[in-house]
Amino acid sequence: MKTDTRQEPDAPLASALPIFRNPQAWYGPQMAQRKDWIHVFSSAEIDEIVAAVSVAERSGLAMIDVRREHFPLPTLAARLAGLRGEALKGRGFALLRGLPVERMSQSRAALAYWGIGRYLGDAVSQNGKGHVLGHVKNLGLDLADPEVRGYQTTARLYFHCDFADLVCLLCLKTSKAGGLSTLVSSTTLWNEMVRSRPDFARALMLPVHYTRWGEIPDGKIHYAEMRVFSPTAERMIAVYGRNAINKSQGFPDVPRLTAVQIDAMDYLESLAGDPRFYFDMEFRPGDVQIICNHFVFHSRTAYEDWPEPAKRRHLMRLWLACDDGPELPAFLNQYSGVTAGGRPSGIWMTGVPLIAPLEA
Repeated sequence: MKTDTRQEPDAPLASALPIFRNPQAWYGPQMAQRKDWIHVFSSAEIDEIVAAVSVAERSGLAMIDVRREHFPLPTLAARLAGLRGEALKGRGFALLRGLPVERMSQSRAALAYWGIGRYLGDAVSQNGKGHVLGHVKNLGLDLADPEVRGYQTTARLYFHCDFADLVCLLCLKTSKAGGLSTLVSSTTLWNEMVRSRPDFARALMLPVHYTRWGEIPDGKIHYAEMRVFSPTAERMIAVYGRNAINKSQGFPDVPRLTAVQIDAMDYLESLAGDPRFYFDMEFRPGDVQIICNHFVFHSRTAYEDWPEPAKRRHLMRLWLACDDGPELPAFLNQYSGVTAGGRPSGIWMTGVPLIAPLEA
């Protein structure tokens, strides 16, 4: 779909900035009313997944070595291909519902999730330990620690995206209260900034710097230079993580944010948190959320966890590279590196083997 660069009548200062009218430019309240982004597994599809888990188990392969041919989904594969296309080229997200995790051991649930993920992309590392299967779980850590990430706490998360084409979350257990997943179209936020504050839109096309959280690949330094918004191939590619940007400012050699950049990010946060733009998604056990990092910012409300460790909120996470993903600005691939297919490779560390731990 073509980018519309015509001047908006209510934004005379925005004539040099593009407005995007494409499937990525959606509004949260409208999406909340729709259900076409949710696919509920049929009983036949669940039987197919369970059978595929058994095939993969009989192969004797470690989970990390299981590929599509070891996890046959003869009918569900076409449905997953369609949802993958919507995530990479359409609205940027989808939800699979009804994986029977409550009837599975954690290892079988992980294998089912991994097998489904193989139909969506190639798993890349999510941290310096080489974890390709991540765990979003409260570890009782302090978000004020410069090397602690928000998903390891119960705190509300800033809107952000991750360094892979897709991020997927499987809900195993829910919290006692709170913990809603919040999605907002980064393309729609851009469009609104162009209309209302084009000066801020321009400021967010300038370099900002991200901490690497102490996970520094060979040949890299402890921070990386990014841009929040980069129009690329008739789409708006967005990269955002306010917590990582803020924490990078603690390094004396990182260039200081300008007052305009700080104000622009504050404004972006205010738009992302405006009910006109976002919507909340309540996870159920067995839900698999699929998000394209390049078009969608995601967040999470703060939550109260269960006192019993066995009941606590637990999501499994995949970061996936997709060889046919959207064209990206060159700087994005420089955060860590690229896959064999030229896609962002997550947090890749030389000499660190990839592993898929079953526990956090």
